[in-house]
Amino acid sequence: MAKRRAAAGTGSIRKKTRPNPSGKTYTYWEARYSLGFDPVTGKQVQKSITAPTQKAAAQKLRSILASIDTGTYREPCEMTLGSWMDSWLKEYLAHTKPLTQKTYAAQVKKHIKPALGGIQLDKLDPHTIQRFYNGLTASGRSPKTVKNINGVLHRALQQAVSNGYIRINPTDACVLPRVERKQIKPMDEYQITAFLKAIRGHPFEYLFVVSLFTGMRESEALGLTWDCVNLCCSTILINKQ
Repeated sequence: MAKRRAAAGTGSIRKKTRPNPSGKTYTYWEARYSLGFDPVTGKQVQKSITAPTQKAAAQKLRSILASIDTGTYREPCEMTLGSWMDSWLKEYLAHTKPLTQKTYAAQVKKHIKPALGGIQLDKLDPHTIQRFYNGLTASGRSPKTVKNINGVLHRALQQAVSNGYIRINPTDACVLPRVERKQIKPMDEYQITAFLKAIRGHPFEYLFVVSLFTGMRESEALGLTWDCVNLCCSTILINKQ
């Protein structure tokens, strides 16, 4: 078995051979490095990484040793994206509105975990995420839907950065499809007359009428309470807080 000491005796690279399920053997290279000594046990703390070639293993080892020297080293995170998303939903969204929590959880369950959940958190790269977004677009998802999914993933990964699990947020480098605003075409007087006739007697008739003649957003109309309505002055107060 070949073995080569790395610079300053802080790491080593060795060739390893193992059988695969078919019975044949495959070869790879393992680089081991030391993080010092455990203050409790006094034993040396060693970690390892693997690569298909000796050159690739040496490059990885040099990068790790350089980060140790500069104090920027972070241990590899073995957590998958799926596990982190579950933890993030449970631990970091407690202060948000229930509807927000429900919406985020649905995006994670329906889109993010099925496509990316099995990937190791610190192995998730911009290209993989970009391919995921492109696939959503190709399957007919609207640009706004892709943007919303990115918003959830970006927020979760930004928390992972803050926690020290990953160095950078890989969604920052992704390109999102352009959201084009559709031109609003208001109803003409004939359409308004037909609409009012159609909703007559409907449980939400007054809500439809208020929305039609005030131009309020859906959320504003749904948030109206009686203290917002002044019948004497024929006014409606919209509380934006």
